Amino acid sequence: MSLKDLYESGIEYTDFLDSKDLDTKNKVLEIYNNIEIGRDLEDKIKGIDKEVDIIAFAEIWCPDCMINVPALEKIHILNPKINFKVVSREGNENYLDNYAVDGKPKIPTFIVTDKNEKVLGAFIERPEIVRKVENSGNQVDVIVTKKKYRKGEFIPHTIKDVLNIIANKNI
Repeated sequence: MSLKDLYESGIEYTDFLDSKDLDTKNKVLEIYNNIEIGRDLEDKIKGIDKEVDIIAFAEIWCPDCMINVPALEKIHILNPKINFKVVSREGNENYLDNYAVDGKPKIPTFIVTDKNEKVLGAFIERPEIVRKVENSGNQVDVIVTKKKYRKGEFIPHTIKDVLNIIANKNI
């Protein structure tokens, strides 16, 4: 199956939300409703002028997916040229081989493609700024950062990472 076929087989965000229990859905909705990105980042989202498709490998029960998939919905709502659909990791691991971390496919993984199905890049699991802190070895910083991340405070960084892939530059 091509990436385009895989994308087409995916589900919309609302179906993703409805795929689990009400408590999980409410947690994800709360995260989405509390996303604060600021005017500058909102303008950058709206300023993207090319159409892209994002295949979001995600599961609603995954804490990282609960945080980062709503970021894609925020981007899509602000700029309908940025489309995404969600597919399950289960059964699609072979598409994640090139994006695995230590040999394991991670979720969420967002594969960004242009309209010619060219892969522009991928967002894997967490924003880059969070991964850098996790790899720093400073336990206090790691604990503080993870608490903030779980509250959704790094969603603007997820959005920036995705926009950087789309724009092929640092935003």
